[in-house]
Amino acid sequence: MMKNKNPSPSSSVLSFTLFLLFFFLFSSSSSVSAFNITRLLNQFPEFGAFNEYLTKTHLFEQINTRQTITVLALDNATVSAIAGNSLDVIKQILGAHVILDYYDVAKMKKLSTDKTTVLTTMFQSTGDAVNQQGFLKIVLNKRGQIEFGSAAKGAPLSAKLVKPVASQPYNISVLQVSAPIVIPGIGVYNLPPPAPEAPYVAPVEAPGPSADAPAPADDDDAADSPSDAPSPASKAPEPAADAPDAPVSSPPKMADEDDADAPGPADDAAASDDSTSEGSRGQIGGAGVVVAGLVALWLNF
Repeated sequence: MMKNKNPSPSSSVLSFTLFLLFFFLFSSSSSVSAFNITRLLNQFPEFGAFNEYLTKTHLFEQINTRQTITVLALDNATVSAIAGNSLDVIKQILGAHVILDYYDVAKMKKLSTDKTTVLTTMFQSTGDAVNQQGFLKIVLNKRGQIEFGSAAKGAPLSAKLVKPVASQPYNISVLQVSAPIVIPGIGVYNLPPPAPEAPYVAPVEAPGPSADAPAPADDDDAADSPSDAPSPASKAPEPAADAPDAPVSSPPKMADEDDADAPGPADDAAASDDSTSEGSRGQIGGAGVVVAGLVALWLNF
């Protein structure tokens, strides 16, 4: 008869050790960052100095342990504004340029313009930040520009979004900003004076024409209006002799008879001349009779 053998303590310990080994290997592989910030920035020489500071301060190690991150990068000319600080201070400043969430340009454009958005940075996770130094405020202004500043009291909005640099949704987003984010009480900043901006003028939309409002009368238009222009019928008629194409209607017969009997201008003139001649002859004849009578009378005497 065979007896059941109980597993030895050593085999149980070995099995548990293997289990823990595989568990930690699996956990570590799942927690490995999906990106490498140093390798990513090596593709962009204009951010070489910023990438070098991430390496010297070992900030890249903390960034690579994250699954979701947003890095606000400074180009070679801009990062020189914080070069006068120690590496420890530079690490704190750059830690405030790392947001513990994923934000690309499209996501930031959806921020409210009515209030300031406050986000947590990697500097806050170190425990060294005080008085809101580890928080970042983001403002979408009326011009559509995205501005950044420390959430600490009295901090200016010292940086603006320039352009997206690289992204791996939704793990890491690298955005270029125009200047370092100034943290009150931490470090010194050799910032150039800000360029003056033109005053903002809100766009004004022209009101559309109202359907109920009458259109304003224009004197020039009214003068040129076809309804007021004289029609061809209102013009003075041309003489009939000059318009051969116009239809001529025959006058009634009675009109012809009246016209035949009625004296014309020539007949009136002739009648006037005849009456004048007859009058003159009568006057001459009468004068002759008088003269003859006087002669006869004188002879009788």
